[in-house]
Amino acid sequence: MASEMCVLIVDDFSIMRGIIRRMLLKEFGTNNIFEAEDGITAWQILSSEKIDLVLCDWNMPNMTGLDLLEKVRAHKDFSKVPFIMITAEGKKENVIEATKKGVSGYIIKPFTAKDLRKKLSPIFQTGE
Repeated sequence: MASEMCVLIVDDFSIMRGIIRRMLLKEFGTNNIFEAEDGITAWQILSSEKIDLVLCDWNMPNMTGLDLLEKVRAHKDFSKVPFIMITAEGKKENVIEATKKGVSGYIIKPFTAKDLRKKLSPIFQTGE
C-alpha cells in the first residue's frame, strides 16, 4: 500500500524535494519520506532505514544520482529497490546509460503530478 511505503527523495534542491514530497502525499497518501541533498547522504539513509523506493536527481554534488544508482544496484540488500531517476537530463544517451545501470524508471524535469503518478502507480500497486 502506497501510504505505508518508505520513500527516499534525493535532490540537491530543497524546493524540488518539497515539490515531490507534496505530490507523493497528494497523489498516494505517502508520508513516510526521507530526504537527502546528495548521494552520500542518501547512502547513509539507505544504510540505516528500510527504503521501499528511491526518487533521485541525476546531477548533484559529492555523489551523482548515477553513481548512487550503481552503488544501490551493486549492494545485495538494495539491488531490488525501485529507483526512479528524476532529472533534466533527457538525452537519449543518458536514458540508455541509466537503463544499463538498472534504473527502474525515468522522469524528465519539469514534470507534473500526472507524470509522477504514471511512473509510480505500478510500483505502489505491487508494493515492490
